[in-house]
Amino acid sequence: MRNVTLILDDGTRFRGQSFGYEKPVAGEVVFNTAMTGYPESLTDPSYAGQLMTLTYPLVGNYGVPPFTIEGNGLATFMESEKIHAEAIIVSDYSENYSHWNAVESLADWLKREHVPGITGIDTRELTKVLREHGVMMGRIVFDDNEELRMKNEESTFGGNEELRMKNEESGCAAAPHGNSSFGGEADILHSSFNYGEVNYVDRVSCKDIIVYAGDKSYSLATVLSKEELNTSIAQLDSSFFIPHSSLRKKVVLVDCGVKTNILRCLLKRGVEVIRVPWDYDFNGLQFDGLFISNGPGDPDTCDAAVQNIRKAMANEKLPIFGICMGNQLLSKAGGAKIYKLKYGHRSHNQPVRMVGTERCFITSQNHGYAVDNNTLGADWEPLFVNMNDGSNEGIRHKRNPWFSAQFHPEAASGPTDTEFLFDEFVKLL
Repeated sequence: MRNVTLILDDGTRFRGQSFGYEKPVAGEVVFNTAMTGYPESLTDPSYAGQLMTLTYPLVGNYGVPPFTIEGNGLATFMESEKIHAEAIIVSDYSENYSHWNAVESLADWLKREHVPGITGIDTRELTKVLREHGVMMGRIVFDDNEELRMKNEESTFGGNEELRMKNEESGCAAAPHGNSSFGGEADILHSSFNYGEVNYVDRVSCKDIIVYAGDKSYSLATVLSKEELNTSIAQLDSSFFIPHSSLRKKVVLVDCGVKTNILRCLLKRGVEVIRVPWDYDFNGLQFDGLFISNGPGDPDTCDAAVQNIRKAMANEKLPIFGICMGNQLLSKAGGAKIYKLKYGHRSHNQPVRMVGTERCFITSQNHGYAVDNNTLGADWEPLFVNMNDGSNEGIRHKRNPWFSAQFHPEAASGPTDTEFLFDEFVKLL
């Protein structure tokens, strides 16, 4: 294993070894406290642009399941078609794995998909740094790349040899603040970007309209008129001999980076899903309900989606359900504001309470932004609240059939205590 260094935006360094694909990367460093579920987390599009730290110390011991595709085009065991996290950071990588469904090691999978992995990092200390400072940008540099290493030391320590020597003697050390260079493989230390300024939703969203009906799916071009699309969907449903297609309720899903299990949860409840790109104006299509998916990055970069949702809200009888990013975009469409959490919620054990009741649920979560309850309009109210920090975990309209959840009712991975929310949405159709 090659030696690598994780360098945070404040100059703090953590040394480890590479077990994945060998390339320098940069991104927002976040931590996830879940004990299992790394195949699902790595393929969750919401991790795009992030270096994912797992706090559970032993990772890789159950390998990776096969990447198989169902008849409707959805991955059987993954949450998307590829790994979206920029890298994975663990304390102790297990080279040996054992599981009835495993076909390869985590290391082999990372190498095949060109994603770095680091082991030997003190993830407890790293998590403490992120909790105290807040999530920050970071970069992974290979120590034996002399040119990159020397450039990094020069930019990080500003020629301070004493500070550089102290850093060499410890596993991690703090350097002066203000050095925030990030970038790609060739010039990782000299290009710069800010996670919140990148529209990651645009990168992970589908590019065509995809219709899922029963165990089949088909794609349609967004350049078609709404009339042509409505006619094509009806004709294709008929040509594919989809049972009761004329009676099946249709749901438009705004794809901001949707997880596969959200699609599974909708399909197994007998609805037809029309998946559209995040910025596509779906108004004019024939559908019975609107679903707004999860996704990566800052919701303020998705104004086109907000405007389309706001248009749909002109129909006060249209059922609307949003999850994660969908909660934030629905809130913005309703006039609320969003703020960034200090270090986010990424785990399988986040407790939430349904407002107005004593009902509490353990939920799977992955988000770095939250809705400001104080900015909700008079017609809106919080639906769920986080029991740890009091932040918003969902909203609902006081009269219309519009509601959302900041957590993940579909889980994958994590507890499925709140999957009933899909049933509540389908009942409204």
